[in-house]
Amino acid sequence: MSWNEIPLPLLAVAVLMVINIVSFCLMGVDKHRARVRAAGANNWRVRRIPEATLLLWSACFGALGGVLGMYVFRHKTRHWYFRWGLPVMLAVQLTLACAPLWWQPVKTFLTALL
Repeated sequence: MSWNEIPLPLLAVAVLMVINIVSFCLMGVDKHRARVRAAGANNWRVRRIPEATLLLWSACFGALGGVLGMYVFRHKTRHWYFRWGLPVMLAVQLTLACAPLWWQPVKTFLTALL
């Protein structure tokens, strides 16, 4: 099966799943690195993942993975821009993802585009 034969909605769902899995895993890796640094073992070798990277992956339709990672790993829950920003990003992303289902002009445009 080539890329041309894969339906576009299926491909979009697959890409979104990968982005959310990466966002979730980045939260877990950063939490692990934070614990290693706090323990004092090999501080100079452990590099944390920048907050901007975590927010960027979440902003690129990975907010669901970011929110789940934040609460599963109990990581970045004290920072207001994670505590409030990620759920707001998730709400906006869900609204954008579901908009074609109830908004007729977008649905018509996407149908004509495809």
